[in-house]
Amino acid sequence: MSDSQAAPARRRFLRRFDEATPEHNRYTMATLERHKRQGLELAVQARWAALAVIAVLLPLLNPRWEVLYYEAWLLVFAGIGYMMRRVGRVGQSRAELAWLFADLALMTFVLVYPNPFAGEDIPAPIGYRFQNFPYFYVLLAAGTLAYTWRTILAFGTWTTGLWMGALLVSWLFYDPVDGWTEAVTDAVGNDRLADLFDPNSFGFQLRIQEVVIFVIVAVILAVSIRRFNALLLSNASLERERANLSRYFSPNVVDELSHNDEPLKQIRTQDVAVMFVDIVGFTHLARNRPPDEVIAILRGFHGRMEAEVFQHRGTLDKYLGDGLMATFGTPVAGDTDATNALNCAEAMLRVMERWNRDRAAAGEPEIQIGIGIHYGAAVLGDIGANRLEFAVIGNTVNVASRLESLSRPLGVPLVISEAMHARVLEEGGDFPENMTRHDGQSLRGLEEPMSVWVPG
Repeated sequence: MSDSQAAPARRRFLRRFDEATPEHNRYTMATLERHKRQGLELAVQARWAALAVIAVLLPLLNPRWEVLYYEAWLLVFAGIGYMMRRVGRVGQSRAELAWLFADLALMTFVLVYPNPFAGEDIPAPIGYRFQNFPYFYVLLAAGTLAYTWRTILAFGTWTTGLWMGALLVSWLFYDPVDGWTEAVTDAVGNDRLADLFDPNSFGFQLRIQEVVIFVIVAVILAVSIRRFNALLLSNASLERERANLSRYFSPNVVDELSHNDEPLKQIRTQDVAVMFVDIVGFTHLARNRPPDEVIAILRGFHGRMEAEVFQHRGTLDKYLGDGLMATFGTPVAGDTDATNALNCAEAMLRVMERWNRDRAAAGEPEIQIGIGIHYGAAVLGDIGANRLEFAVIGNTVNVASRLESLSRPLGVPLVISEAMHARVLEEGGDFPENMTRHDGQSLRGLEEPMSVWVPG
């Protein structure tokens, strides 16, 4: 199967873990919120950096005291950026939109309205010749880091409306200076050039060109942001699917399944190590205890056992009330599956010793467990109809379950089959010296007695 063919199948396989639940929605919203906060931080930092550069540039371009008027406005815009960061959140936010509109309105006012501290009375049309409109691109560029594509479209629309509205007001209330237009026309002798140099001309064609190009850029950026958001949601979905996979498989298996769906798609027979773990005397332990306390014990037990399964490259097949079933060598067989299973069992016993010490210190009774491990052939595959149900079935599973039950009459926490012992040695693993062989053990469902290894 080629990569192009495997990718859709892999996505279908991963989606089988994904259900439209409130938890899924919370996960997606949390991802969006995290990216929103990161985007706002970058946007505000970019704004402040740009304002700092402009604050240095303005005195160089206009070394007069009147420039302090614009320096003060730069502080105002820096404060607006801070407020945007405070009120920004995922979804519709009227406060955030209000600050954005106020930002654009104040920018328009500062760029269009003459500096009241300037010594000269500059006609309004001349103010448009200073090419101040590109400053809006600074706000637009910073906005793409934090806002949705709809907000960027609104950004372009609002900027166009404010700029052209200010132009219309200026044109309506402007009183042309007598003689300037005629003097330029006489000096140039060309109507088109005269309109370009006329101090009384607002240059409507140039103003329209400014806003049209700005809207085009805003639309292109909005499309880019929409595409980025789609990729972000897709990435969030993949992260959620990997998290769901991690509930069942060890991290190394999750990596394998994320790149290849074949290990679960094919039904096959494969040698695996199967482990059953159970709490000894759980019925007696749970007797007369409140339900929440019983659940707390089970969660503490399952959490500790599951961690060791994953730590030793195993797969959690299923929880069995006060026990669990784990497999080693699924869905992909390895060179040390039996050794990993044995090391996992020893680690589980050490974890239980530490937990029991803590329980004893708290005045709680100890919890004893039984572990049974067998190595052999088993059938692997997805037996689910409408959802994934990866199963390991066969006589190897049954034997491992019987070995765990055998731990009670033998009075030991761990029982290992002869096949498991032989496989560990074949893999070059270290078999514990304190393990002894017991021959002739009868297991329910098996015709022939078998040899087992137990501690002691």
